[in-house]
Amino acid sequence: MKEFKYTITDPAGIHARPAGILVKKTQPYASEVTLVKDDKQANGKSMLSVMGLGARNGDEITVQVEGADEAEAAAELETFFKENL
Repeated sequence: MKEFKYTITDPAGIHARPAGILVKKTQPYASEVTLVKDDKQANGKSMLSVMGLGARNGDEITVQVEGADEAEAAAELETFFKENL
């Protein structure tokens, strides 16, 4: 399993637009993608699940990627978070 931590810097947090783009980014990968904030977990391939985290500016989330293509998926997602959130 690969994982990284990221602190949300977008003033609006993870709102609908970046959440939708995030979900589209995770779809091609066979790996499972899980976002963790405090005691909540979200399926990174589900828009409602990602939005349900309620991640706001300044919140730290952990992104966990597990599966056959986890290294590639984790690297792309980490870049996405830095550029968009």
